[in-house]
Amino acid sequence: MSEQVAVADSGLPVTGDVVRVEGVSRSFGRGEHAVHAVRDVSFTARRGELVVVRGRSGAGKTTLLNLIGGLDRPDSGRVRVAGHDVTAAGERELLELRRGTVGFVFQTFGLVPILSAAENVGVPLRLARVPAAERDQRVAVLLELVGLGGQARQRPYELSGGQQQRVAVARALANEPALLIADEPTGQLDSETGRSIMDLLRAVVHARGMTALVATHDPALIELADRTLTLRDGRLAPD
Repeated sequence: MSEQVAVADSGLPVTGDVVRVEGVSRSFGRGEHAVHAVRDVSFTARRGELVVVRGRSGAGKTTLLNLIGGLDRPDSGRVRVAGHDVTAAGERELLELRRGTVGFVFQTFGLVPILSAAENVGVPLRLARVPAAERDQRVAVLLELVGLGGQARQRPYELSGGQQQRVAVARALANEPALLIADEPTGQLDSETGRSIMDLLRAVVHARGMTALVATHDPALIELADRTLTLRDGRLAPD
């Protein structure tokens, strides 16, 4: 059975487009050997909405999420996130976007092995120069939020895969982002643990009025989405 997660309401309004993607395309290579990863994709995602991006391996899910999160740039089209024009942003603006406006959760967890769970969650807050007392308080709240209040001092190798991913979710939430991007966040987890992670993401998104884009091809997880986008050969397909 999936864990029940209690999340306090942040009071943020649950209206408005946080993500706006307009005619975005991205190819790799040139000529006849070019790979058209994303082709003329357009959609919006609203505040308080959990949107699943599904499709087979190679359909363009990761490329699309990278374009939205500012980790890559499109060949054409436009991306806006929480009022920021990601497409036109310079490197410094993109860095600030990734530090404060967008949170990332990856399949491989991405935790620092020598740091405790609390220290891993606190990394974004240190980069943002949040005062120590406020940082410690926020880390404690986040670990409680993901059900790991008792594991604050444990290092990643002392935690299960599901617990490590919960730490990664807490870290992604540290700077209270408007958008959470999760690329196959349950890919290395068993089905029950994966379901608990998706339950957690859904609870956080709805309670805090955030927006989440989650790439997955697991049918059991897709049913938890508020809305589903299907990519086929880089194109957005009608559901």
